Amino acid sequence: MANRLADSLSPYLLQHADNPVDWWEWGDGAFEEARRRDVPVLLSVGYAACHWCHVMAHESFEDEEVAAAVNPRYVAVKVDREERPDVDAVYMAATTALTGHGGWPMTCLLTPDGDPFFAGTYLPKAQLLSLLDSASEVWRTQRERVLESGAHVAARLREVTGPPAPAAVDAAACDTAARRLRAAYDEARGGFGAAPKFPPSMVLEFLLRHHARTGSSDALAMVRGTCEAMARGGMYDQLGGGFARYSVDADWVVPHFEKMLYDNALLLRVYLHLWRATGDALARRVAEETAEFLLRDLRTPEGGFASALDADTVVDGHSHEGLTYAWTPAQLDEVLGPEDGSRAAALLDVTDEGTFEHGSSTLQLRRDPDDPQWWGAVRERLLAAREERPQPSRDDKVVTAWNGLAVAALADAGALLQRADLVEAAAMTAAFVLGTHDVEGTLRRTSRGGVVGASPAVLDDHGDLAEGLLALHEATGDARWSEAADMLLDRSLERFVDADGVVHDTANDAPALFSRPAGRSDNAEPSGAAALAGALLTASALTGSTRHRTAATEVLTACGAVAAQDPRFAGWSLAVAEAALAGPLQVAVVGEGPVADELVRVVRASSSPGLVVVHGMPDAPGIPLLADRPLVDGGPAAYVCRGFVCDRPVTTPEDLLAALRS
Repeated sequence: MANRLADSLSPYLLQHADNPVDWWEWGDGAFEEARRRDVPVLLSVGYAACHWCHVMAHESFEDEEVAAAVNPRYVAVKVDREERPDVDAVYMAATTALTGHGGWPMTCLLTPDGDPFFAGTYLPKAQLLSLLDSASEVWRTQRERVLESGAHVAARLREVTGPPAPAAVDAAACDTAARRLRAAYDEARGGFGAAPKFPPSMVLEFLLRHHARTGSSDALAMVRGTCEAMARGGMYDQLGGGFARYSVDADWVVPHFEKMLYDNALLLRVYLHLWRATGDALARRVAEETAEFLLRDLRTPEGGFASALDADTVVDGHSHEGLTYAWTPAQLDEVLGPEDGSRAAALLDVTDEGTFEHGSSTLQLRRDPDDPQWWGAVRERLLAAREERPQPSRDDKVVTAWNGLAVAALADAGALLQRADLVEAAAMTAAFVLGTHDVEGTLRRTSRGGVVGASPAVLDDHGDLAEGLLALHEATGDARWSEAADMLLDRSLERFVDADGVVHDTANDAPALFSRPAGRSDNAEPSGAAALAGALLTASALTGSTRHRTAATEVLTACGAVAAQDPRFAGWSLAVAEAALAGPLQVAVVGEGPVADELVRVVRASSSPGLVVVHGMPDAPGIPLLADRPLVDGGPAAYVCRGFVCDRPVTTPEDLLAALRS
């Protein structure tokens, strides 16, 4: 039978549409049903690319015995954490508080008012059945105790999960953060801490900006070491480009194979900026290959970007992690022949013992090939052969925030690498998201197949999309992108800031949860507050708006406590702080033709974290930095300004370089 998930837009929920468990989507109807039937709510939260979510689905939610234990005694609610990050955030806080750890799938039991009285993560079938039996009995015989417990947990969580006290993220805070990161840095393997290792994309962006502002050799060394280690290991797809979610080991050899849009957008930008700072050929190659991966494997027909590729490949109804990506020496020989197969195995660390499961190996590229032309041909042949294998499924919902990150990365890459196709792709995505996800003045979180979902956008959707639009404006000189960003930023300040000036992740008129999330930690992606602060800061530099600059400082200060507590979870906040400390450095290039193009190229080669650049004809409408900036002797010129106080215009690349360094 089909349950209530059959009409969902979420690929994750659709994976459960044929379960015998009688699922509901999150909403008032589910809780009204729980009150009507006088039963608790079983809340299960996961996402489409999650390996252990698939395991629990196959073990339990596809099982008739589990369905018989759930359906009469609970209202079962299934949530896609990527579609409803607000629901995920508040119940993950409960799970972490009650168990000491979090993760997905997340399994909670709630009162009909939404208060949690049990929280956990993956539960094997026997453990889940035991929980369902005991909780049902306690609900039947000790109702008041359960209700009191849930209310107490909710009240306590409201106290402890509120936003921390503001703290400045100033130069001293950035210096301290860099020193603490140095102490946690894995000198031998790159990255920070022990296994499992996640790509620290936002921390690396902070360190690049810190190096640019202060000249810190330690900061640059940490970026170079980590980027090279990640790019040469098995977490990076040596054939198709793009990064897996994380490495299960400390050496970046064996990945958790899901590929997320947000990781690859953020890492594309990091490798691009490392190349800009150093000229490193590996960094440029990885940036370009990651961009190609986004366009080839995650682009949707409508022009957006899909959320993820699954960790698992399904064959004959059974899920196999890594089946698409791992190789044995014999498989290399089969595709390449014995001579090239043996040579490729040595280059890619594919051994008879294997580095993964069942004697297979992930592909690594620990050294550059002696013959790049040979490797290029081999890579193409192996990728073509891999594409004939069963492929992981794709979560093709389009998430506003993550598409904003992709727009920023592609616009930036297109501008720096002089790739018009990447800028065009960014513009198509921006146009699609604005045209589809902005419904009657309210931004929505997701769409699928061009159909927009009902879930409201949260703060990071607004901040990340505004960031992408502003990067696209700088890449193209088209004022419509900056105007759209300004609209989103105004909405954010109006709808996500409460009467006490506190920035929240959900809008003031959003349906209430047992607590209102106001996250300040940068985890896999920028927090809503950090994303908003960064976009506000860039907008202020482009327009001269003191209101946006003041708001950026206030929002950034709200993130200061996390930066002081553990800089590994404040990478984007610290990166924004570096931009605030170094800027605004504003450059307006007026004119057209080869000379103007060369002036723009010189500006974009600068690594200053406070830099913004615009290019166009004098007094172009909607671009304040071009106002009253005439041509010089009828030819192109560059105006270098700091806080809208400008030096005399320069007309040669040499003079422009000198002005940027002064």
